[in-house]
Amino acid sequence: MSGRARVRARGMARSPGAAEVGRPQGHPSPPSVALIDNEASSSSDCDRTSRISQKYAGGISSGDSGCTIKERGGKVRGDIMDLAVCTREKLAHVRDCKTGSSGIPVKLVTNLFNLDLPQDWQLYQYHVTYSPDIESRRLRIALLYSHRELSNKAKAFDGVILFLSQKLEEKVTELSSETQRGKTVKMTITLTRELPASSPVCIQVFNIIFKKILKKLSMYQIGRNFYKPSEPVEIPQHKLSLWPGFAISVSHFESKLLLSADVSYKILRNETVLEFMTDLCHKTSVSCFTETCEKQLIGLIVLTRYNNKTYRIDDINWSVKPTHTFRKRDGTEITYVDYYKQQYDITLCDLNQPVLVSLLKNKKNDNSEVPMAHLIPELCFLTGNVWMPGQATSDVQLMKAVAEETRLNPLVRQQHLARLADDFQRNKDARFELETWGLHFGCQLSLTGRIAPAEKIIMQDHMCQPASAADWSKDIRTCKVLSAQSLNKWLVICSNRAESVTENFLNCLRRVGSPVGFNVDRPKIIKVQENPAAFIHAIQKHVKYEIQLVLCVLPSMQTSYYDSIKKYLSSDCPVPSQCVLAQTLNKQGMMMSVTTKIAMQMICKLGGELWAVEIPLKSLMVVGINVCKDAFSKETVVVGFVASINPRITRWFSRCILQRTTAHVADCLKVFMIGALNRWYKHNHGLPARIIVYRDGVGDGQLKTLVDYEVPQLLSSVTEASSNTSPKLSVIVVRKKGMPRFLAETGRTLQNPPLGTFVDSEATRPEWQVFWPFSACLLSHNPSFPLRYDFYLISQVAFRGTVNPTYYNVIYDDNGLKPDHMQRLTFKLCHLYYNWMGLISIPAPCQYARKLTFLVAQSLHKEPSLELANSLFYL
Repeated sequence: MSGRARVRARGMARSPGAAEVGRPQGHPSPPSVALIDNEASSSSDCDRTSRISQKYAGGISSGDSGCTIKERGGKVRGDIMDLAVCTREKLAHVRDCKTGSSGIPVKLVTNLFNLDLPQDWQLYQYHVTYSPDIESRRLRIALLYSHRELSNKAKAFDGVILFLSQKLEEKVTELSSETQRGKTVKMTITLTRELPASSPVCIQVFNIIFKKILKKLSMYQIGRNFYKPSEPVEIPQHKLSLWPGFAISVSHFESKLLLSADVSYKILRNETVLEFMTDLCHKTSVSCFTETCEKQLIGLIVLTRYNNKTYRIDDINWSVKPTHTFRKRDGTEITYVDYYKQQYDITLCDLNQPVLVSLLKNKKNDNSEVPMAHLIPELCFLTGNVWMPGQATSDVQLMKAVAEETRLNPLVRQQHLARLADDFQRNKDARFELETWGLHFGCQLSLTGRIAPAEKIIMQDHMCQPASAADWSKDIRTCKVLSAQSLNKWLVICSNRAESVTENFLNCLRRVGSPVGFNVDRPKIIKVQENPAAFIHAIQKHVKYEIQLVLCVLPSMQTSYYDSIKKYLSSDCPVPSQCVLAQTLNKQGMMMSVTTKIAMQMICKLGGELWAVEIPLKSLMVVGINVCKDAFSKETVVVGFVASINPRITRWFSRCILQRTTAHVADCLKVFMIGALNRWYKHNHGLPARIIVYRDGVGDGQLKTLVDYEVPQLLSSVTEASSNTSPKLSVIVVRKKGMPRFLAETGRTLQNPPLGTFVDSEATRPEWQVFWPFSACLLSHNPSFPLRYDFYLISQVAFRGTVNPTYYNVIYDDNGLKPDHMQRLTFKLCHLYYNWMGLISIPAPCQYARKLTFLVAQSLHKEPSLELANSLFYL
């Protein structure tokens, strides 16, 4: 178990000496995040320098082939690791062209900006050693930068590796400097490799350059993004501040080097953690204050505004006060009060407050004790998820106020991007930084997308063309669903106070059920006291084998009600269940709408089918896979698998399992796929001709693992399923969170692109890469090759703000479908999610898998019963 997990599990021992234990030995820094980070960096860099020096002692290679970024001593970003995964080269049908041609053309503006380099531009990488060795990273940098040989050159230096845009005269350059104490230090700068602009190492350097430029524009880095504390947007009625900023990234898109930029906001509470703790103390009893406080705060992110650094609260040490001392690196001791006064001219007011504990990352990557940092609550502000547990969804006004400021419409978003581009080009320091590296910041990229035709919705009695693909609830309200099982024997459990609202709901349910073909008999109603134990006791007593469904009218949003009911009825006593809040059934003027949605969920949980779309491919199985972390144990991941089991793609087989691993990689796919093929065979008396898998929940840097580990599992199960002709397989990675945005030009304004807009050129990943150092063997036979078969799809409406496209990357494809057909099929599948009468942002099997893993990770924490596998019991 990791240090963070131990703290969350409340297994970390507390002691009066925690302040010393919570800091690396001999650490000179105070308990603030930034200072400890800085000093830890020096220690880490010293250790890294020693390791790298030993590695290069045997001779330095001047070539780049066969050496990965990680081997050079640098940290590899996950998205750059993914760039080294070539999948399209093996797909013969799209090797020459991956773009579609059908649909109506639409002109789009992107948030991508051209970056131009001279044709022969190269990056020169040097390794720097010091004699005698120097531990301080800052001193290493200061000594090197003081020499006139480097003063006018564009450079990036981390204390070990030096990057220059201009080559030094000699391969090995020796310099010497004196420290302030008169100590002479000899520096040896050795050229190790010359890198063209297409190298992944250059991509990382370009990102470092733009981070430096954003800092020159008076922005502060928090996490990965940059923000302007000087231009806050205040929401005083909710005690919130929003810091505007940007997320940026440099990468190769097709044949161009592009900078992607998007608007970002950092949400902060205006009250300190100490003020929150004080307010909480007034609301709770003294006996349970510490426990309640820890439950509310642990796991949240705080920002210390004196240095604009963030950290996670992993524990609260109630025994350490600001008047206590900690040992500095020089051996002297100082109190927290005196330190902050001397270092930041901050006077601490409350001398009895405890300290917050943050676990630092162990940068040495060894098994040594996890270092800790102490934070003063008075100086910490909550950030990130600023709502306390149980408040986020209930405070609608707060969420609305934040959304009004952060969800920018396309025109306003474009204005922010134009202002950033103007700063890059007009700011003297930013322009100088770009020019010294030989970079030219170009214009914003425009491209042409394609709009797919609207789909018709197939019901039992007719086929309808919705007035709006975003929401067709009104179009099908009086249409019969494809199939619905009658609900004859079922239970309703409610409290005495909810008896009246429950009766109204049941009457409304019969009224909305009849037109759509859902016959509902009167249930047996059980009235219980308002506590979770009473609900569970009633379920255990009255649920019998013939019960088709259990509906619980919950008195409050307290999670213990929902979690205990779902856990029992999904695993221990497998019966489909429906939970609804009493206050939801009490909403005036919304009863018919709410009841219709609940009726649709109940039909699905009983194994019914609501609607369909036309699928030209016959005998096609589609699969959705999602992986997420369990809410209780961060060393456990939940793998959800949902597969269609009929050609019309309206019936589903769902499986879920818990794995003891921290990697978001599934090792149970063979078992799941064999189970799905057996169910298909049982219903259709044969195997599917084609299988298309949509893999969701993939993080940066995991693409190669999917190709090497998950795809073989799926292939093995498909191959073993039939001794004759096995089904053809395609695997597509789905990602919702991406940087690119697309804005449609309409006259002189901008708006969100129409539903069904595809983008498969220019803004997609590289088609041909001239240089790629990760595979010298491949390059020796084929110096240029296709990398990705990918596309973007906009299949949802943004009622407020700018729509976010979904990115699809086909990593394996035996089906040989044309790009047009693969894209159109993906769009069709976005119509088949039964929990929303409209289009969604990802294919239905992916969303079903998300819902399944969310239920298991948040509420069940155990595998659901196989008896429920043929129904969408998790909606």
